[in-house]
Amino acid sequence: MMICGIDEAGRGPLAGPVCAAAVILSEDFPIKLLNDSKKLTPARRNEARLIIMKKALLWGVGWATHEEIDNINILQASLLAMARAFEDMIKKSSEKKASENINAIVDGTYIPKICVPCVAMIKADAKVPEVMAASILAKTERDIYMDKMAQLYPLYGYEKHKGYPTKAHRQAVLKHGPSPIQRLSFNVKSRH
Repeated sequence: MMICGIDEAGRGPLAGPVCAAAVILSEDFPIKLLNDSKKLTPARRNEARLIIMKKALLWGVGWATHEEIDNINILQASLLAMARAFEDMIKKSSEKKASENINAIVDGTYIPKICVPCVAMIKADAKVPEVMAASILAKTERDIYMDKMAQLYPLYGYEKHKGYPTKAHRQAVLKHGPSPIQRLSFNVKSRH
């Protein structure tokens, strides 16, 4: 039986998509490189990202857009991104029935609708190597996306805060209006 770790990044921001990743590690994966993505420096996360993409048995990434977040709420959008990440991972498998011997562990308290047994575990991103890897992959992929958005929308400082509700981000939205990737269902004034 293989363990698939699933996690997301981007539930808290005021702008941009939520990104999720699903990862199955190989038996010889260098687990010592992993940790909760929030405990790694950006350089270490990016180093781990490349190793995960190269050495993991399978991995996938899924997204839910800022429009989807506004339409179905951030929790449902996070679960949708997780299901999409799992689907992306399965599509990359050469085995037709790859999902038959997979059990999934999701960081948090809710599970996405996927075709394998799945359990939610609080703080799994600090306990389960596969979830740590998914956490790193989701965070780095979202950061890359937000850096691209910073080039398109330089007034908002996305390269610095990645869309999180910093004072500078809230002030930029109040001064310039919402950016094209703003989550309109999130109140800019009241978030701390």
